[in-house]
Amino acid sequence: MTLYDGTAGASYQVEGVFVEEAVTRRLQALGINDGTWVSILNRKKKGAMIVQVRGTRLALGRHISACIEVKEPAPHAGEKGENAV
Repeated sequence: MTLYDGTAGASYQVEGVFVEEAVTRRLQALGINDGTWVSILNRKKKGAMIVQVRGTRLALGRHISACIEVKEPAPHAGEKGENAV
């Protein structure tokens, strides 16, 4: 899934950034690298979003957020009743 598909209030782990080379380098300089956790703070109507990465808030447009592949965290054991006593 892409970061653009994510929901506000959720956190995702970056799997890859697939935009132009210059944009990729800038995002990496801002802390968006493979394995980094990104939290979506707010979504705007036209596709822009505010995210938090390593304590810094960033605004990303639809074009960029749609090119960042992310994965959702695995649910913790016990959240769905697993290993319940």
